[in-house]
Amino acid sequence: MITFTEKEIEFLNSMEECRVATAHNNIPHVKPVSYIFENNEFFIATDYDTRLYKNSKANPKAALSIDVYRHGGHKAVLVQGQVNIVETGEEFSKIFKKFHEKFEWVRNEPWKENEAPFIVIVPFSKTSWGLK
Repeated sequence: MITFTEKEIEFLNSMEECRVATAHNNIPHVKPVSYIFENNEFFIATDYDTRLYKNSKANPKAALSIDVYRHGGHKAVLVQGQVNIVETGEEFSKIFKKFHEKFEWVRNEPWKENEAPFIVIVPFSKTSWGLK
């Protein structure tokens, strides 16, 4: 399991948007998403009709870029990881509760099991810079 430094954890918990990259048939796809970082895993809400979901089903590997670009002060954590899809059950309920607490857009348009899944990314590699 990949572990993160205190500075990386602080940075990851201070952000709420990242870019996630997936691929299908050797065609990359990148999109901005909201995320939650907890216990060295990343949680992302998606819909069943998205390229993110379809790519994750076909190829359960993904990459994340969480970064802030400031001239002379770029900070970033880059992660590659294994994708798990959570659609129902106790794990779904726990993740949904965290999203409901953190994001107003979830409170405004909540959903139930099997209406929209969560993508869970378990890192197997990472790199970071600017986090001293």
